[in-house]
Amino acid sequence: MLTLLNIKNFALIESLEINFSAGFSIITGETGAGKSILLGALGLLQGKRADLNSLKNKEQKCIVEGCFNVESYNLQELYSHLDLDYEPLTIIRREILPSGKSRAFVNDSPVNLNVLQELSESLIDIHSQHQTAELSDENYQIQVVDAVAGNRQLLENYQSNLKKYKKNNSALKSLKERRIELIKEQDYSNYLLEELQAADLIKLNQTELEEEYEKLNNVEFVRESFGQSLNLLIAEQLGVIVGLKEVRNLLQKTASFSKNYSELNNRVSSVEIELSDIAAELENQLEGVIYDPEQLSYVYERLQLLYALQKKHQVSTVDELLEIEEQLSEKIFLATDLEQKIEALEEEIKRLEKILRELSKKLSDMRKKAVPGLQKQLLDILKELGMPNAEFKFEFNLSANYLSNGTDEIQLLFSANKGTSYGLLKKVASGGEMSRIMLAIKAVLARYSHLPTIIFDEIDTGVSGEVADKMGEIMSDMSNYMQVFSITHLPQIAAKGKHHYKVFKESDEDTTTSKLVELNAETRVREIAQMLSGKDITDSALQHAKELLTR
Repeated sequence: MLTLLNIKNFALIESLEINFSAGFSIITGETGAGKSILLGALGLLQGKRADLNSLKNKEQKCIVEGCFNVESYNLQELYSHLDLDYEPLTIIRREILPSGKSRAFVNDSPVNLNVLQELSESLIDIHSQHQTAELSDENYQIQVVDAVAGNRQLLENYQSNLKKYKKNNSALKSLKERRIELIKEQDYSNYLLEELQAADLIKLNQTELEEEYEKLNNVEFVRESFGQSLNLLIAEQLGVIVGLKEVRNLLQKTASFSKNYSELNNRVSSVEIELSDIAAELENQLEGVIYDPEQLSYVYERLQLLYALQKKHQVSTVDELLEIEEQLSEKIFLATDLEQKIEALEEEIKRLEKILRELSKKLSDMRKKAVPGLQKQLLDILKELGMPNAEFKFEFNLSANYLSNGTDEIQLLFSANKGTSYGLLKKVASGGEMSRIMLAIKAVLARYSHLPTIIFDEIDTGVSGEVADKMGEIMSDMSNYMQVFSITHLPQIAAKGKHHYKVFKESDEDTTTSKLVELNAETRVREIAQMLSGKDITDSALQHAKELLTR
């Protein structure tokens, strides 16, 4: 419930702090005194858009702060959903800066307006004669029936399974779309994979193949080069090795004369040994250089295949081709795996559909069972509110789809007078009738579900006398289950309140301000008397006011 309201620099209010209590509270005041300003401030706490024109002093920021005791509201799950820290005493604050920027806070944590709007739905409900559109909303009508039927847990179970059902259907749709794409790609992917697998890439060494091809393709040139090199090295008269032996023999004769001469001799000996080894290796290599046209053709074909695959896939190495081969293999496996996932999801969806059918049937049965009792309660209240011939009819139709609250589609039909046919509520009920019907529904709901704080803004417009008295009794009865405020001009209703607040304006030479105070017993009598007789309060009005307060 709303326990405290603090307003600074908002419209005609300079500074206001007032505490509220449980039960039925009345707010009265002359037209233009500032009741709409209070509602505007509360609207900011509900997440409504801020207006820079709301600042009384354009150079200072506006602050509206409300303190709500939510301990008995069971809102922990909602706070978690909204990513808010749960506090039994929750403080909502809105600030409008002179720059026009608006900020919102819940328990000092900044929030966006969407969060504030969703949270405030469970905290405060402002209802006026002109805000009866929800009565014509089918979802709201079902909520009313569900409250009376006690369907909360059943509905939560249904909605939990519906969430899974929708999630799985969405996943199934995505998988089927992916399957269509894969089917389109699969033939080509299979062709590419088979082509790569046929190349047996894992056994290919591109560097070795290219080297072997160069060797095989240049056999004659290699043989000629190796043969001439051998001849130059080992020819009997002109070979390099023969000449080197003669040099070594000559230097060997001088080696004993000097250390330096000995080192020269050793170096020549080393060169002779190395050249002899090179000559032997050249001879061995020459024997292995054989023209093999079949092997040359084979290596050439392997390389051409490799180059063609690299060009097709726009890569330059065998490793990259192997990676593409693996990717293609995974893609083809995915298509197979996808079928299994689709089958599993379809089975799960069938299972959930069965659960949803059973739960929606139970919901529908419970609703139909609750409707007669709901109709009776509403009609009993409406009779007290001056509508003795009102009649309701709930028509149930089965939806082909799973809706957010089951498979029921409800039409609330209404007839205000005897002999008139039923029609849709929004089409046949007048504004005054809609207000009384809404009050009746809220009164019934108060007994079955934990409604938030409700503010009736002049819902009694157009009624008087006994009907007004009954309205006051109904709102007073509602306050046994919830916190109720009524902004009213009717003394019959004002007298029913447990607490009475007055809105009034004060003016000086410079400015006009709106204020709100709680009336004591004496000032309350005078306020109700003034509502009865006007500014000139008579003794009979005072007596009548006392009588109203003691009923």
